[in-house]
Amino acid sequence: MKSTNSTSEKNIENTGMSTYFADLHIHIGRTEQGAPVKISGSRNLTFANIAKEAAERKGIQLVGIIDCHSPGVQADIADSLEQGQMRELEDGGIAYQGTTLLLGSELEIREPGMGPAHLLVFFPYFETMRSFTEWLQPRMKNVQLSSQRVYVPARELQAEVYARGGLVIPAHIFTPHRSIYGSCAPRMADVLDPGLISAVELGLSADSEMAGLISELDQYTILTNSDAHSLGKIGREYNELILQAPTYREFEQALGGRNGRRVAGNYGLNPRLGKYHRTYCGNCSYIIDEAEASVERCPYCGSSKLVRGVLDRILSLADRPEPSVPACRPPYHYQVPLEFIPGLGPAKLNQLLAAFGTEMNILHKVSRSQLSEVVGEELADKISAARAGTLHLQAGGGGIYGKVAKE
Repeated sequence: MKSTNSTSEKNIENTGMSTYFADLHIHIGRTEQGAPVKISGSRNLTFANIAKEAAERKGIQLVGIIDCHSPGVQADIADSLEQGQMRELEDGGIAYQGTTLLLGSELEIREPGMGPAHLLVFFPYFETMRSFTEWLQPRMKNVQLSSQRVYVPARELQAEVYARGGLVIPAHIFTPHRSIYGSCAPRMADVLDPGLISAVELGLSADSEMAGLISELDQYTILTNSDAHSLGKIGREYNELILQAPTYREFEQALGGRNGRRVAGNYGLNPRLGKYHRTYCGNCSYIIDEAEASVERCPYCGSSKLVRGVLDRILSLADRPEPSVPACRPPYHYQVPLEFIPGLGPAKLNQLLAAFGTEMNILHKVSRSQLSEVVGEELADKISAARAGTLHLQAGGGGIYGKVAKE
């Protein structure tokens, strides 16, 4: 499915390339046999269900499933391939209908004297991922589970991944828990080999302008993904890619901006909707959404028991007074997911899906007048405002999502 961005369509005309939507951070909750993988993930979040949800309901053509190192998940993948429900692509990835699943893993690193951080790694082929699991097993306490700590130096892990033809992408780099900047180090180069990073993932509480306050990020492609722990959260943030086909090798080229392939856009929550956007008081639950960035005590109760918000953390690390966004960086489009829109419950959403096929169609292709014919004028106005990022928002913090303010 092509997006309706006319500029993008003109730019790729006669090149043999198209635009594709990609969400590259989706967890598996359980195997088909019911064994846990991501403890906090939904039980129905299986490899097969993710493929079906992405292809048939969401309309996303490139999906990164980042718990594929788990032997239980690998058994499910093998079954899908053997039964002919899916097939492995020569250029990497596993095809299901018009969607390609990229095989990934989220791993935790922890350097001496530093806090933990998560990395996403991807490999082109199933056998490569299985071989990587064999390497991981003696270096990890429980290889069956998601997001486990790897007991090797971070740079050694990076080198191992790239030696196997893989990619490393630091995950949700600003969140206060288990991220490079949020809990690990003031600079990425303090922890990782800067030359062995293919892109960075922002996380739900940041955008590319906020990243523009830190100069060492200028060289990296920006991604924004859902970090979905349930089927419904798939596609709450995603990317628009220019590719010849949705495959691993094409994705690899897009991250490097090679041969006309590129990341053409990031679609994500306004950072105010993110769970960790502003500093939060653990004593009285007050979200400190003030103009002042440097807050040491809660202005409401005086407690120093604060969870530092993403915006406040970035401002403390910034090496620029104002954001500087590289010209090569894709535009960041604020977009409120359909599930956040007041009044758009499951019944109304199902009506829209019955009429227009997928959520990506609703967000990118359907006109306001078409929407109003199905769900009425008021909801059509709200969906149009959500697509344009103009809904009024209340900031999130401390693990609590922001909200669309009621009129």
